[in-house]
This record gives sequence, C-alpha cells and structure tokens, in this order.
Amino acid sequence: MPDESVKVAVRVRPFNQREKDRQAKLIIKMQGQMTTIKNPETPNEEPKSFSFDYSYWSHDGFQEKSDGILEPAGGSNYASQRRVFEDLGQGVLDNAFEGYNCSLFAYGQTGSGKSFSMVGYGNNKGIVPITCDEMFKAMGRNSDSNKRFEVTFSMLEIYNEQVRDLLSKDNPKGGLNVRQNPKLGLFYVENLKRVPVGSYAEIEKRTEQGTASRTVASTNMNATSSRAHTVVTITFDQIIKNDSGSETKKSSVMNLVDLAGSERADSTGATGDRLKEGANINKSLSALGNVISALADLSMGTKKKIMVPYRDSVLTKLLQNALGGNSKTIMIAALSPADINYDETLSTLRYADRAKKIKNKAVVNENPLDKLIRELKEENEKLKKAMESGGVVMQEGTGLSPEELEKMRKQMEEDIRAQLMANQAMLADNDQSWDDKLAEARTETEKIEGGADDKRKTKEPHLINLNEDPMLSGVICHFLNGGETSIGRKDASPTPNICLSGLSIQKQHAVIYSTKGVIEIESVSGSGSKTKINGLPLTGRKALCHKDRILFGSNHMYVLMNPMKPETADTSLPKEITWEYAQKEIAQVKGFATGSAGLSKEQQIVQEQVLEILPMVSEVNAVSEELNKQKSFEVVLISAAAQEGGDVTQSQASKVTVKMKNLLNGNTWLWERGKFITRRYLIQELYQKFLDGEDISNIPKEQDPFWEPTEDVLVGTSNLFLQSLSYCLDFEDTLNISDYKGQEEGHLKVKLEPCDAKGKPIDEEAFVDDPRDLLNKPYHFKLTIETANIHKSRFSKGILVKYTVKNNGKAEEVKTPTVKNTLTPTFNFSKIVTIPKLKQENLDFFESGCITLSVYGIQEDTMPDAKLLKLNTRELRQMENMENSQAHASGRRATMFGNEIASDTSHLKTEVVLLQRKYERLQQKERRMQQVCEEWSNKPDGEKQFEPFFRVVSAVANSTGTRLKTRVQMLNQMLKLQKNVALPSYKDKSSPMLHLQKEAPGMQRQKTMDPSMLSKVLQGQKFVKQMALEKSDGKHIGDGDTISLFVFDENEHELAQEASLNDGIVDYHKVAKHHYPDLQQTKAKTDPVIEEKDGSQGDQDSFGSVDLAPYMNAGPEDSLNRTKRFSQNGKRTAFLSEINTKREVIKPARNAISEYSANKKAAPSNGKRPSSAEHNKTESSACVIQ
Repeated sequence: MPDESVKVAVRVRPFNQREKDRQAKLIIKMQGQMTTIKNPETPNEEPKSFSFDYSYWSHDGFQEKSDGILEPAGGSNYASQRRVFEDLGQGVLDNAFEGYNCSLFAYGQTGSGKSFSMVGYGNNKGIVPITCDEMFKAMGRNSDSNKRFEVTFSMLEIYNEQVRDLLSKDNPKGGLNVRQNPKLGLFYVENLKRVPVGSYAEIEKRTEQGTASRTVASTNMNATSSRAHTVVTITFDQIIKNDSGSETKKSSVMNLVDLAGSERADSTGATGDRLKEGANINKSLSALGNVISALADLSMGTKKKIMVPYRDSVLTKLLQNALGGNSKTIMIAALSPADINYDETLSTLRYADRAKKIKNKAVVNENPLDKLIRELKEENEKLKKAMESGGVVMQEGTGLSPEELEKMRKQMEEDIRAQLMANQAMLADNDQSWDDKLAEARTETEKIEGGADDKRKTKEPHLINLNEDPMLSGVICHFLNGGETSIGRKDASPTPNICLSGLSIQKQHAVIYSTKGVIEIESVSGSGSKTKINGLPLTGRKALCHKDRILFGSNHMYVLMNPMKPETADTSLPKEITWEYAQKEIAQVKGFATGSAGLSKEQQIVQEQVLEILPMVSEVNAVSEELNKQKSFEVVLISAAAQEGGDVTQSQASKVTVKMKNLLNGNTWLWERGKFITRRYLIQELYQKFLDGEDISNIPKEQDPFWEPTEDVLVGTSNLFLQSLSYCLDFEDTLNISDYKGQEEGHLKVKLEPCDAKGKPIDEEAFVDDPRDLLNKPYHFKLTIETANIHKSRFSKGILVKYTVKNNGKAEEVKTPTVKNTLTPTFNFSKIVTIPKLKQENLDFFESGCITLSVYGIQEDTMPDAKLLKLNTRELRQMENMENSQAHASGRRATMFGNEIASDTSHLKTEVVLLQRKYERLQQKERRMQQVCEEWSNKPDGEKQFEPFFRVVSAVANSTGTRLKTRVQMLNQMLKLQKNVALPSYKDKSSPMLHLQKEAPGMQRQKTMDPSMLSKVLQGQKFVKQMALEKSDGKHIGDGDTISLFVFDENEHELAQEASLNDGIVDYHKVAKHHYPDLQQTKAKTDPVIEEKDGSQGDQDSFGSVDLAPYMNAGPEDSLNRTKRFSQNGKRTAFLSEINTKREVIKPARNAISEYSANKKAAPSNGKRPSSAEHNKTESSACVIQ
C-alpha cells in the first residue's frame, strides 16, 4: 500500500465559565479546512493561518435537545460529536474491519477539550464510546456463518514514566515493564490484562472500572491526572473459515490515546533548577514531539540519516507502530478559544501542523491461523535454544566497556525470556475456546460495582468524590449507613468502613454519624487528623448539611449528598459543586481573594495560579511532615514593585512564588512557580518510593528535592524614581527597603545625579524646563549606592545590592560589593549609565519609571538550636505558626501596601524638587510683570495706551523665558589675586579690552580689566565656555559665581539672536531690568551652607546673590578699592557677611513649598544641584571677559 499521511483535525471548544467571568476574547477563526489564530497583544498583526484535514468549529452555534445532546442550531457550522465520529471514528472503524491497525490520539493543553472529543460527557458520547458501540452493531449485522469476531479490551495509564494496568487491582512497584519483541522490534507491555468483551455494555463497564482505578490512584498517590496519558487498546480479530475448512485471522489493533496536558515546559518558568533534568514531568510529550519532528523530516526528505528516538519514553515506545509504522493514524488537536491561552494554543497548532507531514505504511494484517500458531511454536524453539546455550553472546570491539556489554546481555536475556513466556501464554490461550474466555470475563465484569447504585443515591445519604479532572469527579461513592461510619486507613484495627490512603490520612481519622437523615462528623480524638469542612478546620463534632464539602487529609475531597434533607443546603451554592469551587473556598479561608470582578487580565492569571498552587503547597507540607524534612512551604505573591527589575508603572502582574523555609536555622528560598511544580513532582516520586517500602533516608542530598544549597536571600526592594533626570536635577534620598509583604526591612541611601561621560557632575545651570530639549543628545547619569541600614540581625553575614539598568542600549545587571558582618553597610558604589542618544522612550521612562534596587542578604548553613533538633517537622511548623499568628493578625493588612506607599513618598520628593525649580522661574516672571506694570504706571497719561500695554503684558505672560548667564568676574579676579593663582591668557591676545600687567609679587601673568567694560559680561547659555585654573597640586578651583537670568519680554527673541550673533554677548543694560538680586538672595538664604576647603563657608549659589549694578557702574577707583579690600581680607567671609545683610525674606509662596517639603517627614533630600564647592571645589563655567 502506498504511503499515507497522518490525518490531522483541530477542534475549538466553547468558553468555559472561568473564561466567561473574565470576559475572554475569541482568538480562533475557522473556514473550511483553514484555522487562523490572532495574537491578542498585536491586534493589527496578520493572523497566523494553518490548514488541516478537518477544522471543527464547536465554539458556539449549538442548541441542547431534551435529552442533553448538543446539535447545530439553524444555519450554524457547529461540529457535533456525531459529525466528528463520522469523519474520524467511522474511518477508524472501517479500517479495523479491513484489517488495518488504527491509532487515534488527542493532543492539547489541560482543559482544551481533549477528553470531550475522545470520551464525551453524559449523553454527548465521544469518539471512543461511539466507535465501540458502532463496532458491535456492525458485528451484530453479520450474517456470514463462516466469520466470527473476537474483541479484547485493555486500558493503561502512563504516569511518571510508569505503566499502570487500570483493569487490575495488583500493579507491581515501579509499574509494568515495557518489553521489545526481538523478532518484530515492536514494544509491548508485559503482563497487561486483556479482557475479552462481547458487547458495548461490557466495554462501558470496563471503562468505568478503569476510570475509577485512575481516580483512586490519583488521590492516593497525589498524582495529577492532567499529567497522565491514558491508552485504550481494542484488539479486533476476524476469523474467517474458507471452503477447505482452514481459518484465516484478520487482526486490527486500535489504539485510542488521550494524551496528558501539553503545557509547554518553559511556560511555567522552571528554568535553572538543578533537578529539572531529573523530573519526568512532560518527558513523554517532549519525546513525542521529537519523534514527530524526526518522522516529519524523514517524510519530507529534508534529512537522510535520522534516528527516530522511540526509546526516549514509554509513550513513544508504545506508539511506535502508530507513528511511522504499520498503522492508519488520526490526530485530533483540541484548541482553547480564549486570548489568555494564546501561547499554548499556537504551540498546539504548530505541533499538529508538524504531525500532518508524517507518512505511514499500513498493511492488512491477515494470515492463516495455523500459520500463526506454527510460527509461534518455531519462534519458541529458537528462543529456548538461545537460552539453553547460555543466552546471547555479545561481540567485543563494539566500543562498549565489559560492564556495559554484560548489562546489555542481561537485558536481552530478560527480553527473550519475557517473549518466550508471552508466546507460551498465547499458545495456551489458543487452546481455550473464545466462548470459555468470554464467559469467564463476563463473570468478572458482573462483579464490578457501580451502575446499580443510582437508585440508592436518590434515597440514601452518601459522599461523592471531587477531582480536578472533571472526568474523575463523581466516580467514587460511599454510602453512609445508619449509625456510625468510620473513616481511616486499611491497616487500622478494626478496619474502617471507608478506607482511604495517602497524605495525612490517619489510621483512625474521623467518624460520621447518621440518624434519620441528620448527619454529623467528628475527628477521632488524639489522632491528630486533618479534616476541613467548607474550607474550615474541623474542631469537635459538627452537623453536616446537604452539599457540604469535606476534605480528608490533603487530597480526599468529597461532597455530602443528603437526599433526605435537601433543604439544609446553603441557597447560595451553585447547582453543581466542582473541584474548582471547593478549592476557591479553601483559598478564601486562607485570605486570598477569588472574585474576578474588576481584575485585569494579568491579575486573573495570578488568581488562577494561586488557586492551582495552593493545594500543591498543602500537599508538599504534608509530605515534609510525614518524611520529617524540617521544611515548610507557603505561597508568596510578589508585587510588581517588589520584583527584581520590576517596573511599578507598567501593567506587570504580581508573581506567584513559593517560599521554602528551613525550620531549624531560618534560611529561606523563593522558588518560581515552575520550579516548585517540578520539585513537587519529584517530591511525589520520593513519597511513592517511601510508600513502596524503599529506604529513602540515605539518598544523597543532591538528589533530595527538599534540599537546596544556600543562596542569597532577597531582604527587600526599593524603588528609585527617575523624574529628576528629565530636568537634569540631582536627587538624593533615603529609601525604604520593603519585603514582598510591604513590611519595612531597613533603609537605603542613594544618590542620582546627571554627569558627563567621565562621571563628573554637571553644573546646576544644566537644569532644563522642557525635557524635550534633551532629545537626540547624549545623556549620562550616575547612580550611587551610599549606605544601608538593615533591621534583622540574621542578615548581618553580608549585604549587597543588585539592580538592572539599560547602559549603552543594553540591559546590564549591576551588583555592589558584599559588605560583611554589619547591619549598616557602607557601599559608596557608583555606576555611570550612558544613553548615546536620548529618545522619547527614555524620557517617558524618566518621567514615570523607576529602577528597582534589590537588597540581598548572605545565608549560611548554621548549626540549629539543640532544642529544635528534638522536635519533628509537625511540631516545628506548629511552633512557627504560633509565633506568626499574632503578627499576621495585626500587621498583615496594615502593611499590605507599604511598598506602594514608600514608592509614592519617594516619587513626591522628586516632584517637590521639580516644583521648587519651576517656582523660582515663575518668581522672576511675576517680578517682571510687576515691573512692567510699574513702568507703565509711571508714564505720562498721554502715553498710557491700552493696546501697547496689553501687548507687552501678553508677551511677558506668554513668554517661556530665555536664559542668559553672567559671572561677577571682578569678584573672581579678587579671589584669584588673593590665592596667588596664575591665570592663562585668552586666545585673542589682541583684544583691546584686555591687557596684562604685573601687580603682585610671584604672579607671572595677571589679568585686569576696564570696569566700564563690565557691561558686556552677560552671555547666552549655550555659548558659555569652560575656564579652569590649575594649581601646583594638579587640582582645580573654579569661578563658581554664575548668575542666571530669565528674560521674559516681547524682545526676548531679539536678545537671543543678538547673543547668537555676538558670540553670546549682550549688553547688560538691555537685560538689567530682568535681574532681581532679592530673589537670588532669598534663594541663597534658604539653601544649606557648606564648608569650603580653606575652612571658610560659602553658599551653594557661590555669590549668585550679588547685585551687579554697583559693579557695572563703578569707576576704576571704586573697583581698585574693592579689590584691595577683598585681597587684604584674605578670606571671603567678610564679603559674604556684606552680602547676607542685603538678603530679604523669602516670599510666602516659597515658604509654603518649603513647609510642604518639610512636612513630608521623608528622608532628607535638598533636590538642588550642589555647587562646585560641594562636589570638588573646581566645577565652574567661566565667562569670557572683554
């Protein structure tokens, strides 16, 4: 038969209730065979398209009949269960009657609708039951007396790479072995029970048996059903007698596979875990994906030599024939329609698109029956001879060590022995007639409980199980007989009426009392059993109502159904109690919100993750207690503000993590959700080994999922806001360090300042009013971590700070040195950050973003208190809970938003700094307005015309202000003379406004000037030139006496042009009216006083409050007198005193701002650019003297 491609169908389900509650958006569209998916994050992007053999739209357009069956509404393209069977299942059935092997497997993420398509719910039967039903109907229509049929049924589950027979009560430890047939090369499950069936009802009964077995196992073993693969195998034999009387057997093997949830391994974030490789979580699906990729490459001819990795997992071994072998194979991919599942749904579509490229070679399995028996006998003889001659002789020279050769020889001997036994069983099976085998199987089937209890459920009180897999809910039913019903483990004496096993189930766990419909429950005193009623721990004896939820231990969840007293049920309960509802109830009791109203998409995802992980954490805590691991676990939500590298301004969601704590020494670890899920999986494996009787006390710590090497622990985070950078302002603050709960863990002193490329702080006058002025220019700033103060002594072993910042366009992780043996570390660690070309996105980040500083503490393995070593894990956890209960009760809600409050305070401080700068400018604008009004009021009445006045006032009011600078160069000259420092000459030595003369001893070249020329001192900001004077020790001193003027006038533009044309120089008389010394005096008065190197004091404006008018109008004699006076003084103190006498009190509005800033009671932050004296006593922008 020619090669035939694997047929692939995709099917999209309706929104579930959770998706409806969150108002999910539809991202899937189907038209014919085409399926498209739209990325909800990029709605303008072209949807991705895929083409399959079948695209089934089952999202909407259906109606429910009276019997519950869903069918298409008028004119809709809804794909019903029947239509899916007719397209897919009927093909499987037809191929089976023709003698072909058939395989049908369903793929998709958990909750996408795989089980609905394969098995169905209620009267909406899936492909498997319909196929089985139709098969027996077709067999019943057979009228050929020379043809008879034999059907066998088997059902197995693959979980954690172990095979469990779901039709057998006795499964060996470690599961059933998977062997390879030495002759055919195919794999099979050794000792798997294959049950003869003679009707669809018998298959249905056996399916119920297998489902119940799955339910009990998943509860007792803590197995997650969504991680298990279920394989139903139906062997369909047709024995046809020909005219000569010999019989021919046409055999077909139908594999119906419901795969585990296909959640991508990387989507859970389990990266970097040392034990990730050891976990079998999703191993089978990963191996299946590799097999499909390899087969697709083979089919397309893209690669010639490819080894298909069937041996990588149990699943791929058993599906070897279905994929790339002798089988007609169909794959149905189940799709979720919701936007929240976009990534998983796209992954499923790509998986299915890859699978359709696989080509199989199916052949009819038809052979004479006597030939098959003869071949079996011949093969048995060969196997016996091989065993008698000493087994298989391995050839040397294969590159294997002697130990590896011996291991391989033993493995092959075991396979031969197993195959010999299997052949002998088949021969013995042929000796027994089919009718006898069927009769035995029917006798066993009739003994299976179930089905007949439906009438009792309507009359008697009973417990019904809940499971996270809807297919497994309602499978187990325990009736409550009159009187007492004891609950406990099967090894108890006397044996309880209801036997449970698994985590936290005690021998004598609880007792339920039933008297004429009145149900009560009580824990067995002294047992220490854990039972919850409606999410609350059971204390004492409690009456139970209809639909009450009961949790025994960690995993056994039941609902009490009391048909005798239905009126006792809470009227607010939903019609059907689900596993999800019961888990939400438990989460609410623990303090987690479960309502979805008003939540964003990210918050809803977090809520789902919390509900998912809470029962897992309870389970792991129970294992820790039972194995006495001295570890406790709790769910931790880390807000966006508290995350390392987080940005509180973005819609970043909280992160769900799990904190593991060593109860002996207090060390803690934070595990991401994916890492915890992987570890939980390994913990389940470890616990199963413990239940199987293995000694787990001596396993190496590196293989222990409860062990983790010590690592730096996150003490807390601080958010440093960057708004000041938008205006070239410094910002210095003491930030709160808050942990994930918002509780204060200490303080961190930091400094943020714009600088040049070498880290030298820029002048205060770089302040800009409009951040857009910085666009398309290089920008540098320096972040300094100065000191910290940590509250808790356990972090004294070492403190360091980490943060992430974009430097030169690339994200860079920055880490301070570790300071040890102190709770008050001094770092003084600076990092220069460079932005080659400032863009709008950078400004946006400055304006609303922040850098998250993460403070870490060093942890060490220390010897615990000897008293604690005497306690077991349960006692240690109880002690910890007692210590924390008071703190949680009084402080949790009070500190829930502590981190956000601290962040808001820090943000407000930068706002105050910015407002102070803007207010200074508005003061000057206001003074100019007053000046204009005063000038016009002094004019003669004839000149007081409204239109010119209005034009001038409007020009001032609407003016943005052009900044011009000047320096009191005369004072600089005096200072330089006093300090005996030589001045360099200017480039233009021929200037008539400059001349040199010797004045003081020891001075080589000095500069004097004509005071009448000082009127030309002022210059434009962008033409200020740097002038520094070198001392003999190589250090700099600077002028530091800059005066900034904002020009608010109608001729503002003309003055700017004049400055540009005249090398930045404007006549002082043109702008003298814009100089308000009193404003600068009051500003200087309010600024802090700092120490100069020489011991004198100078204010931050460094002579910025000097009134220039006397100096501009002074003659040579006045100038000389002042120079002599200043030089003789020897220090600047006297002159400062003279200046201070002229200072005025700040205006009320300025006082209001200062008072507002002081009342914030936050860490001190002056928010102003320190002068050169504060930084390095050298920084200045010297003016050109002409």
